[in-house]
Amino acid sequence: FHYQSNGYHPLVCYDGMTGDLIKIQLRDGTQYSCTGVVDFLQPVLDEYLNDYPEIPILLRGDSGFSTPDLYKQCEENGTSYVIRLKENGILRGKASDLVDELDEITRNNKVDYAVVYGEFMYKAKSWPYERRVVCKVEKPENQMVYMYTFVVTNMDSSPGYLIKFYCKRGLMENFIKESKSGFDFASVSSHTRIVNANRLQVHALAYNIFNWFRRLALSANMRKQRIDTVRLKLLKIAAKVVHSARYITFKRCSSCPYKNEFYETLSNIGKLNVQLE
Repeated sequence: FHYQSNGYHPLVCYDGMTGDLIKIQLRDGTQYSCTGVVDFLQPVLDEYLNDYPEIPILLRGDSGFSTPDLYKQCEENGTSYVIRLKENGILRGKASDLVDELDEITRNNKVDYAVVYGEFMYKAKSWPYERRVVCKVEKPENQMVYMYTFVVTNMDSSPGYLIKFYCKRGLMENFIKESKSGFDFASVSSHTRIVNANRLQVHALAYNIFNWFRRLALSANMRKQRIDTVRLKLLKIAAKVVHSARYITFKRCSSCPYKNEFYETLSNIGKLNVQLE
């Protein structure tokens, strides 16, 4: 996000199952990914622990959040985590057995694609003690160079399961893309940061309201559609407004291609039991 010479680097937290935006904070563009993440995350953890004490919390983050302060916070709050580590020579050395295994599999071009999983205990210089690291060494198709993935975790599941669980973090990129392109999160055109920060919160609210609408009311075959598609098919449709003594009627074209979805959505809205206090 930027406005002329002013850059912004927002910190965001999404619910990985629903896509709901849990929290967003506008930061200066000079801030690194993990800067302020502990203070940002603690109120979220407190609320989950207080309101849903029996529900396990799992945190997923890319290598920008590979900081021991975040690991410690999760461990102290009973939160499971899988966070990617930046690749380095020490980590690659600890995965040498996996490389040997992959060499054996791919020797003489027996297969063009192969992947192996493993784990080891690892302590970086800034860590007070060892932590479990699971890893994947992969030979992509039509490539000679192996690709490494290292993830630090406090979970007990198998390396293969944890790597695949971490890779679902890619869903967050879709949530971010939807937020930016569909709800104009990048609209930070004011000269003052406070105005931009408050505008971002309004856009975040709009994103969440639509996400709830998607789950609770939208027709079943459109719930995976992006907001741009929903706007085009259900909202930006031609209609004639007819005023009578007692009613205002919207008349649509009888050949509207999405009339079934429209009526199903309208019916679902009518079934919602909304209580305002």
